[in-house]
Amino acid sequence: MGEATFTFRVDEGLKAEFSTAAKSRDRTGAQLLRDFMRDFVKQQQEATEHDDWFRREVQIGLDAANAGDVVSAEEVEAEAVAWRADTRRKMAGASS
Repeated sequence: MGEATFTFRVDEGLKAEFSTAAKSRDRTGAQLLRDFMRDFVKQQQEATEHDDWFRREVQIGLDAANAGDVVSAEEVEAEAVAWRADTRRKMAGASS
């Protein structure tokens, strides 16, 4: 991959503070800016991938609901009652 120059304006004081902070980490400002850019691009890619995954999952749920593949509130509550009872039994056994 070829290299390109990235030029932008920044307050002189900020540039001086940034350069000093970079030197304290044995890095140049350019090295840190490249790291920041890579991290930002990676975060954006991960956010896009998560958004795509989330949209697919929602669509799967919508398609299932539209096809009538749903669980009734009564079934959910019955499972929750059983889960709570099982959890209480385990907690009572652990405290003995």
